[in-house]
Amino acid sequence: MIQHLSLQHLFTKTIATIGIIAILSSCASREELVYFQGEQFRDSTFLKYTPTLQPDDLLSITVSAADLEATLPFNQVNPYTVRAGQNTNREITYLIDEKGEIDYPVLGKVHLAGLTRSQAMDTMRKQLTEYIIDPGVNIQITNFRVTVIGEVRNPGTFTLPNERVTILEALGMAGDLTINGVRDNVLVIREVDGKKTFTRVDLTSQDIVKSPVYFLSQNDVVYVEPNQAQINSSTYSRNTSIVISVAGLIVSVIAVLAR
Repeated sequence: MIQHLSLQHLFTKTIATIGIIAILSSCASREELVYFQGEQFRDSTFLKYTPTLQPDDLLSITVSAADLEATLPFNQVNPYTVRAGQNTNREITYLIDEKGEIDYPVLGKVHLAGLTRSQAMDTMRKQLTEYIIDPGVNIQITNFRVTVIGEVRNPGTFTLPNERVTILEALGMAGDLTINGVRDNVLVIREVDGKKTFTRVDLTSQDIVKSPVYFLSQNDVVYVEPNQAQINSSTYSRNTSIVISVAGLIVSVIAVLAR
């Protein structure tokens, strides 16, 4: 009888210990979850950011002027969008090649890489004045995209309508971090002059707005790593069948000894 009670006590104590460990391992502190921490939130000035055009950017370029006919050679229509005499007026996009140039109608090669969008429009405008009186130019990047992966609710690649997007906006598009995402060590992978750079940012710090990757660049990858609890959970999930089998064996042995 005493042995029976001792085994029951041991079994109960073991189960309770496992439960306590599980609860403690799942707890997360405020410091691990809350963004922009500090005793008092203060105004912060972010680094000045002016995105520039890069090789592989696809550009939509529209030329305007008072003399509409004069702009026609520069606003060409993609021939594949013209069907049965119906003009869909879709503009051709222009790819910046590895030399940083686009091949534009009439003008030929125009170097745009390294310029801001405003500078690129000024460059095009100056060259067009040879053919058009007081031309207007509008340039849009049609393939600006960033990728967000890891511990976010909706990971993926996002194509954006403009080239000015912050890391917070990108994470927002991805549904924000999950409860298991590490907020103080988010990685931004960026290509600069053909080389990969790796920058870590702390979302829990107010100084994130001063980070050189606060504003994202074309083709940036944002990676949110899992916290230790998620890593442990993944391990537990893989070994669930083994744990259940072992637990069943222990219960069976205790039941036999208790008879």
